[in-house]
Amino acid sequence: MDFDKVVDATGLNCPLPILRCKKGLSDMAPTQVLKIISTDPGSVKDFNAFCVQTGHELLLLEEDETAFTFYIKKRVS
Repeated sequence: MDFDKVVDATGLNCPLPILRCKKGLSDMAPTQVLKIISTDPGSVKDFNAFCVQTGHELLLLEEDETAFTFYIKKRVS
């Protein structure tokens, strides 16, 4: 999947992956895609809730044995 920016939140626990995501999205243009990598198992639930609450779109969640990778499209204001 194409993306415009990457945020690495590996090794961080809640709420830091979400905070890094918010910071990453803050300087992006609407419809750009943020790729964020997290190792916190709770981040799956957290990013789903974050997208519902903020209006950003969770395009894809990839999971392997070491990390979760989220692709989030910034909402149009």
